[in-house]
Amino acid sequence: MIKNVAYIGCLGMMGVITTEFGVIGILPQIAGYYHISIEKAGVLLSAFALVISVTGPFMTLLTSGFDRKKVMMIAISVFLITGIVSSFAPSFWLLLLVRILPAFLQPVYIAVAIAAATSGVPEKNKNEMMGIVLGGIAITMVTTVPIATYLASRLSWQVSFMVQAAVTLIALFAIWKGLAPMPVLEKRSYGSQLKILTRTTFIISIAMNFFMIAAWFSTYSYFADYLNKTKNMTPEMVSYMLLLFGITGVFSNWLSGKMLGKSVPKTTALFLSGTIIIPFALYLSDGSTTATIAVIALWGFFYAPCFLNASAYMISAAPDALEFANSLATSFGNLGVAVGTTVSGWFIFYKGIVIAPWVGAAFGITSLVMIGLRAACYRSGSNKNY
Repeated sequence: MIKNVAYIGCLGMMGVITTEFGVIGILPQIAGYYHISIEKAGVLLSAFALVISVTGPFMTLLTSGFDRKKVMMIAISVFLITGIVSSFAPSFWLLLLVRILPAFLQPVYIAVAIAAATSGVPEKNKNEMMGIVLGGIAITMVTTVPIATYLASRLSWQVSFMVQAAVTLIALFAIWKGLAPMPVLEKRSYGSQLKILTRTTFIISIAMNFFMIAAWFSTYSYFADYLNKTKNMTPEMVSYMLLLFGITGVFSNWLSGKMLGKSVPKTTALFLSGTIIIPFALYLSDGSTTATIAVIALWGFFYAPCFLNASAYMISAAPDALEFANSLATSFGNLGVAVGTTVSGWFIFYKGIVIAPWVGAAFGITSLVMIGLRAACYRSGSNKNY
């Protein structure tokens, strides 16, 4: 029964992530349609992430006492409505406003879905259940995102939002029919949850999460434009690359879920090392399509578990406040998306798209430093669970 909850949570996650990241493959078309720069079009991604980072923890705290099934249904319903409205291609600023609305409920959905999937599960299996829910991110990268990008290249970018609406509609039906009511039997006080913010190791974990996600999205946010301008790939070819990116990501997300049960920090550091490896690999693959394809497969492998690893890493520093810790992981992860996209966009404006992976490497090195710093804190303290 618990696995069913996790799989339904995963389906809803696909709708959520299709909404947030589905625009990545169509940013060049959106920029062309509205006659704006690619950096300005990137605001559709960074603004969404910024709203999550600012409001996520507060929204999660406010909804922490409500029936989890109802919260999940309300959140997915908002994603459905905004997907439908966006498909009508309103003015750019109205499109931006409509995209921002579901961002208020995205961290709420993720935190509640993970809490529902891990409730009553033995400690050794919790990362596996969380991995199933967050596996929706990797599955989205191999299904809805490349499909939406492909259809947009063949038809119009508006179709991408139609795909988003279709996925969220299916997820809404699955939650409605597949989940029993899930009232919260014991609501933790706000004070007891906020207390985790006084822990040095948790603050360091927040910083690690932020820099890691910023590292990946410095380049991934401009995935289509990067491949188009540096590797001369057509929009249709980019959709195939997104598919390959997602295929390797599904495997690595599963692998990471297994590895986290043995060591959270070592697993996180292993996959984070890709933020440094990939820029060099992309540089060395210049001029060879075959080599570029191989690098993209490796890129997807390293990237896919980043949200799973970030959540596990932060929760490991605050296991007594799972939902709030997870909402903070989502919040600061999305702040990383916003900052990584914005900073990389600034460098792209002055130096060109080729600089994006190196911006990511700088963020990645900083994140690895945070992992080392937290390890040092644990070694100097009394905590033996690191």
